[in-house]
Amino acid sequence: MGGPPAGEEKIVVMRAIGGEVGSAASLAPKLGPLGLSPKKVGEDIKKATMDWKGLSVTVKLVVVNRQATVSVIPSASSLVMKALNEPVRDRKKVKHVVHDGNITLDQVIDVARVMRERSMARELSGTVKEILGTCVSIGCSVNGENPRTLQQQITDGELEIPEE
Repeated sequence: MGGPPAGEEKIVVMRAIGGEVGSAASLAPKLGPLGLSPKKVGEDIKKATMDWKGLSVTVKLVVVNRQATVSVIPSASSLVMKALNEPVRDRKKVKHVVHDGNITLDQVIDVARVMRERSMARELSGTVKEILGTCVSIGCSVNGENPRTLQQQITDGELEIPEE
């Protein structure tokens, strides 16, 4: 068989845990037809996601001429968790962690700027409200208060969000 024709670009998108080698069994069905070694690609994913240790991130593999290049596409929840600066936990031992930390509105706006191109909102304030919704679901507070109250203040025009 031998994989796709030379020069053709194939893209594989998958979820991975940062800083861990995904099991070769889960990688094999996606990478086998492309003629790649799941073990080697697992090592590449581990190297690329080291600064997202313990967090679930989306990984994009671009395969050209049987060479895979790994890039990380962080989700909103991963970016918020990273902003919380929590200590790395052992996923096998510690389950059901409550993320009750506190982040600043500036950090939320920075996360919104990263997520801007993937957001459906027309303006940055809409993207900020999306990230605040993610904060609600994670369970953290923003500027010491509930993210829902900040969302309401943005909607009412009491809280100003910069344009870009």
